[in-house]
Amino acid sequence: MILVFAVCIDIVLAGLAAQAGVVTQVFAPVKAVHSETASYGWYYQPRTDGRQPNKNTEMAFIEKYGAYSVGDPDEKVIYITFDAGFENGYTPQILDALKKHNAPAAFFVVGHYIESNPELVRRMAEEGHLVCNHTMYHRDMTQLTELEAFRREITGLEDVYRDATGGQMPRFYRPPEGKFSERNLQYAQQMGYTTVFWSFAYCDWYVDDQPGHAFAMDKILSRTHPGEVALLHSTSETNAQILDDVLTEWQRMGYRFENLYHLTGEVQNESCEKRGESVVNVE
Repeated sequence: MILVFAVCIDIVLAGLAAQAGVVTQVFAPVKAVHSETASYGWYYQPRTDGRQPNKNTEMAFIEKYGAYSVGDPDEKVIYITFDAGFENGYTPQILDALKKHNAPAAFFVVGHYIESNPELVRRMAEEGHLVCNHTMYHRDMTQLTELEAFRREITGLEDVYRDATGGQMPRFYRPPEGKFSERNLQYAQQMGYTTVFWSFAYCDWYVDDQPGHAFAMDKILSRTHPGEVALLHSTSETNAQILDDVLTEWQRMGYRFENLYHLTGEVQNESCEKRGESVVNVE
């Protein structure tokens, strides 16, 4: 079975010029001797039989730190997430489709995105989506071995989000490019964050080489599974154009859409949202 390393592209900033670039790799991961600071790249093994990807035993240690990549295998729920490193003009269309289907999503953003698109970020939050932490500068977080350096990347984005919206950023974190270490997971948990990876992604990030609609629909629908954490890129023209159809087909297949608080078993309410907190569901 093909090993898929789905790398989250977002941005390469040249100073404050906000020039976006694409960073991506697809390869079979090489096992290294495990240590707290060893660098890992998240990957999964896709299936087309309607079942969840096989468990990633190499990285099973993520569960020690409350990290997630997939939900309940017996629940026909899809968690829609977008990595948003820069705005490519398609987010309004994506938000329209989500609104039409009453589908909550999580947008993992970086500092440049919020600073350049505060109105879109406010719209995301106002329409019930979660705007989540993809770090301030989209750095390789595995290089940040000290807590304070890690903390600055996280809290810097919180500050920018608070300035733009007046609210506290929900405490969900996705490491840039899916690169992480065990120490990173420990730091995120220590800061009250839940790390969220994914159980589906496809090659949608090349903005100048977008997949055809039929190809994209087939990849997305054939690999759909219960508890799916779907990673899409909001920079993708194809994603924007097919999202309405994808959501329609997912609903036809009997799936519903939930936000990340449902994934983690927490209950979200408005007052906690403003503080970036949540209530543990003990039912």
